[in-house]
Amino acid sequence: MKPSARITLVVSILLVGLVATSVFALYRLDQIRSRVSLREADYLMSPKIVKRLSLGYDGLMADVYWTRAVQYFGARHIVGSRHYELLGPLLEIATMLDPHLTVAYLFGGNFLAPPPPHGAGMPQQAIQLTEYGIRNNPSDWKLYYNLGFIYYMELKDYSKAADAFARGAEVPGAHPFLKVMAAQMAQHAGELQMAQMMWTTAYQSTQDPDIRDNAAAHLLALKVEEDIINLEKLVSLYRERTGDWPSSFSELEATGLLRALPLDPLGQPYKLEPEGRVEVREPSRFRFLEMPSSSSDRSPDGKVSP
Repeated sequence: MKPSARITLVVSILLVGLVATSVFALYRLDQIRSRVSLREADYLMSPKIVKRLSLGYDGLMADVYWTRAVQYFGARHIVGSRHYELLGPLLEIATMLDPHLTVAYLFGGNFLAPPPPHGAGMPQQAIQLTEYGIRNNPSDWKLYYNLGFIYYMELKDYSKAADAFARGAEVPGAHPFLKVMAAQMAQHAGELQMAQMMWTTAYQSTQDPDIRDNAAAHLLALKVEEDIINLEKLVSLYRERTGDWPSSFSELEATGLLRALPLDPLGQPYKLEPEGRVEVREPSRFRFLEMPSSSSDRSPDGKVSP
């Protein structure tokens, strides 16, 4: 046998042996993993250890761990499990190995955030995962959308949802609807000035007629809310001075609290109801008007009480 053929044969035998050894090692690792405790599993799945063992094949190993995360979640979700202890570590490893694996952030956040049995019930971990994704992929507007969605749906934190959507809206090429979402969240949070600013930006920065119409309608409603809050403050001030509720806005004009009869943005006079409540005459003309039913539902600074 020629030396070159002998070398080829030896190398082929070694290659087959290495492949067989690798397959057996993976098989044994899966057997061990299925029997170990949570703390042992966490140790076996340490992100630093996995990265060292990947030998430079970080992308390939990231795909492996992302696949394992999907399989882990799917297997538990289908039986209605309420415990997903390994989901976070699996996603952490996958995204640490490949910080640009955006699918792991987008779907992983949706696996982590909802309460069981629909998800792991870990919204804070979902937020941490998504923020890590944003730091590594700042030009992907879908990650900001996902972050805002988690704040909105799972934590009902409208202010932080508005901030996430607004950050995403600044990304070049972001969908214009992010500006709409940011403004809606700010409005839910009761931050009138922020909502007005965002809806104005949404109106001015798009040529889409539906988005412009939607933004304009929200701005009208916000102007009504602002007017009513300010008018009810003046009515309360009148009562503090006189001891009585005014029966009409003319009484506020007579004391110098108003310069003229207040009109809504469409030109109709506001109504002054008993006990200082101010209303619009035709609420149906303002599609997105959200006001409490009585002035007692608002605190002195105009915010709606819970």
